[in-house]
Amino acid sequence: MSTEFIIGTIIGLIGIIPVIGKAVEWVKKPKLSELMKSLVDSSLSTKAHRKVLRKMNRILLRAGKHISSDYINSFVLNKRGKETVFTDLCLKHDWEPTKELCEMFMNNDYPTIRTKYWDLKNKNAKKQETFSEATEKTEDQKEKETVYLSELLEEHFPECFNRLTAILKKHGIDYRLLKGTKDIWCRDYMPIQTESGKLIQFRYEPSYLKGKKEWEDSRSDWREVCRENGFEPVFSNINLDGGNVLLCSGRAIISDRIFTENPEYTNKEQLVKELSDLLEAEVIIIPAQNDDYTGHADGMVRFVNHDTILGNNRADEYKYWVNGIEKVLKENNLKYIDVPFFYGYKDPKHLDNAIGIYVNYLEVGNLIILPVFEVEGNKDAEAIATFKQIFPEKIIETINYNDVALEGGVLNCSTWTYRI
Repeated sequence: MSTEFIIGTIIGLIGIIPVIGKAVEWVKKPKLSELMKSLVDSSLSTKAHRKVLRKMNRILLRAGKHISSDYINSFVLNKRGKETVFTDLCLKHDWEPTKELCEMFMNNDYPTIRTKYWDLKNKNAKKQETFSEATEKTEDQKEKETVYLSELLEEHFPECFNRLTAILKKHGIDYRLLKGTKDIWCRDYMPIQTESGKLIQFRYEPSYLKGKKEWEDSRSDWREVCRENGFEPVFSNINLDGGNVLLCSGRAIISDRIFTENPEYTNKEQLVKELSDLLEAEVIIIPAQNDDYTGHADGMVRFVNHDTILGNNRADEYKYWVNGIEKVLKENNLKYIDVPFFYGYKDPKHLDNAIGIYVNYLEVGNLIILPVFEVEGNKDAEAIATFKQIFPEKIIETINYNDVALEGGVLNCSTWTYRI
């Protein structure tokens, strides 16, 4: 046997090793039916469910089908079982649940699913036809957002109130006053509206309003406010302020203050899962600022879109917080845009003020109302330029809201938006 033959044989064997590896890897890959079991496992988090859907998608691509990214990113199991989820997949992607497809996903044929699929498909088609005939909506008829303000904002801060409502009127945005409030921070005690339109009312007993009778007496009773203003939300016993919830495209950002506010939940994962189910969104936990008595997310970051957030300039932030947020960004594949801010505005009567926090703006429809503070060099001009660059398609209006900001919150804190 010649040396050339031996060398050629060895090279040939080396060449097929990757092929063998891929074949072994393929054999080890789970089947769709196995992944389907994981997809409806209620003990898994929403994030894990979406990871399962991505694995399913890779398998389906070889069969000429796919699961849309929108479906994956907005998937929440709630209390659905295999048949319901599979039927939903078929309806959302226009797959007929043939015997072969049922066997791939469900390990058996399910004629009942085919019957349900066609019933729902025909019903949806009739609804769409009726909708098209009866509701060709004009711009004015489309979904609108109404801005709610506490009655006390007008009473206690008339100049800020007048500036804000003048901007809203200028852009044709409806606003209404909330009756029965004890403070102006309506974002915190009003319900959270999910992307499907549901109102979820969390328990409002923040630790920072405990310890002094005057603080506790200033806390608005959400039950009374909702009753007087005609809202009937779904109640949750989880203790959570609205200012600590940011929602966008199937994602929710909440600071880790949620854990200290709910010590009865020894299992943090269970708390996050319950929040995910209630908010119909993937929950992303970010670190709170140690020196921020509220720990609210809306004083640190805001969503730009599903994959991007903006936040206080990391170069000027505490190292521990920067390290924590960097970990969150990496784990959730999020981009971060730095925006200006400044700390330390001195006012002996208002030690815990929010002067310098530009990220606490109000966003409603195509309008952003941005606070300017007129106290720190060229920070206002820098912030305005940054926001115009981040949101080139939106209208940016500015407002001096300092009288309110001195009390510890800015625009997002003192407003509540409701989609009609």
